[in-house]
Amino acid sequence: MYRALIRPLLYLLPAEAAHHFTFACLRWFAAIPGVGPWLRRCMLVGSERVRVHALGLEFPNPVGLAAGFDKDAVGYEALGALGFGFVEVGTLTGQAQPGNPRPRLFRLPRDRALINRMGFNNRGSADAVKRLSRPHQTIVGVNIGKTKVVPESDAIADYVSSARRVGACADYVVVNVSSPNTPGLRDLQATKKLRPLLIAVREALREASPTRRVPLLVKIAPDLADEDIDEVADLAIELGLDGVIATNTTIGRDELDSNPARVEKCGAGGLSGPPIERRSLAVLKRLRRRTGDRLVLISVGGIETAEQAWARIRAGATLVQVYTAFVYQGPLLPKRLATGLVELASDAGVARVQDAIGVEV
Repeated sequence: MYRALIRPLLYLLPAEAAHHFTFACLRWFAAIPGVGPWLRRCMLVGSERVRVHALGLEFPNPVGLAAGFDKDAVGYEALGALGFGFVEVGTLTGQAQPGNPRPRLFRLPRDRALINRMGFNNRGSADAVKRLSRPHQTIVGVNIGKTKVVPESDAIADYVSSARRVGACADYVVVNVSSPNTPGLRDLQATKKLRPLLIAVREALREASPTRRVPLLVKIAPDLADEDIDEVADLAIELGLDGVIATNTTIGRDELDSNPARVEKCGAGGLSGPPIERRSLAVLKRLRRRTGDRLVLISVGGIETAEQAWARIRAGATLVQVYTAFVYQGPLLPKRLATGLVELASDAGVARVQDAIGVEV
């Protein structure tokens, strides 16, 4: 029904307007008394076979929603009720900012892909804390980034301000240094700049949550050279980070079937969806070989099917995330993926999905 009827109607709207409309409808529907719990019972797959223990948490299933969908932490419970095992909100910045001028989100239907140059549009981490502090059933990760107007010399202080605010209410925190839409942000992936940033954020989380260790992860780009990926992995282990999220969107335009003129018209921005599936998987495998099971690896990029999610888990991912496929396939996707993982584990003779992590690497 979604692909045959609802999606064509949504395509009559600009991509960003369609996103805001559908997300508002979901939040309204889930807010009706009794609907949220009913939806969670119907949609959330959380059997023992598919549960995952990681980051000191018990995830009902390993299928999460990547950052960027719920930028201001306004609907994570509604999204969790759709069946996601966890939801990552943000990216939140130290200061509120409008993001880049519109239009800034584009569909490439032939590739089932998106191009975005949103630019961390959000109301700021201080505003989001008001909602993140509420009791919630959904596991919520908080993705933090740099405010655009903040110079690189003050970047650490900007990240630290957000970490201090969200540390007490986030189930885990992600340092985002890999979006292509904030000038100079990806320069922070260089280990000489990344080391002091991660050390400062870790200390800020300790101060914000002195009685609970807040898991800290870093999110990297698919465009990093292999040797740079190795350096980030080594740094994460050296500093005692909890994990790495791989990968963000790409600035590349390889493996596209869309009309080149259409792609060019979209302009600059990060490409997501199936065109980055191959590189994202390659980065995951490299990280697993480099780190073994010492880090939690969350794999995101081009995952559309349970078979692809299963392949990521076997390649070393403890958890997986989707975004673009959710836009194209609709609200039944998280349940379909989680149910498919249960079936694939059964077919492989594996007692639990978690037991398959990294078996191919």
